[in-house]
Amino acid sequence: MVRLLGIDPGLRFTGWGVIEAEGNRLRHVADGVIATDGGDPVPERLRALHEALSELLERLRPDEAAVEETYVNRNGTATLKLGYARGVALLAPALAGVPVVEYGAKSVKLSVVGTGGADKTQVESMVRRLLPGALIRRADAADALAVAICHAHHRATKLAWR
Repeated sequence: MVRLLGIDPGLRFTGWGVIEAEGNRLRHVADGVIATDGGDPVPERLRALHEALSELLERLRPDEAAVEETYVNRNGTATLKLGYARGVALLAPALAGVPVVEYGAKSVKLSVVGTGGADKTQVESMVRRLLPGALIRRADAADALAVAICHAHHRATKLAWR
C-alpha cells in the first residue's frame, strides 16, 4: 500500500488530498484547502503555504506527491502568482524527501473522468464515486484528490510494465 498526496496549487487556495492505493483499490485518507490572505504580501502568503504543506507532510506522511501543472492564461500576473504557489507545492515535498511528479490538467481529467475536456463538476462527481465516504467541501480539494488518483493510476500502469 502506498500513500499519495495530490496538490492543486494556487496562491489564494491550494487544494490537497491524500489517498492510499493498493493495486487498483483506492481509499480516501484526508483532504482540505490551504487558504492565504489576499491582503498579505506575496512572500508572506508563500511562507504560509510552505508552512501548511510542511505540517501536512509531517502529519500525514505520504510516500509520494503529485502536483498539477500550471496552465497559462491571458493574465500574466495571475499566471506568475500561480507559478509561485506551484513552486512551493513542488518544493515542500522535495524538502521532506518525498518524490514529486507533475501532471497536466488534461491528463488528470482523462485519468479520472475519461475525457481531457471534463469540467470541474464532472471531476468532483467522479472523485466522489472513486472515493466513497470522502466529505469533500471545496472544489480545490476535489481537484487535488483527482491529481492523487491520476498518480495512482499512472504508477499502477508503470508497475504493471515492469
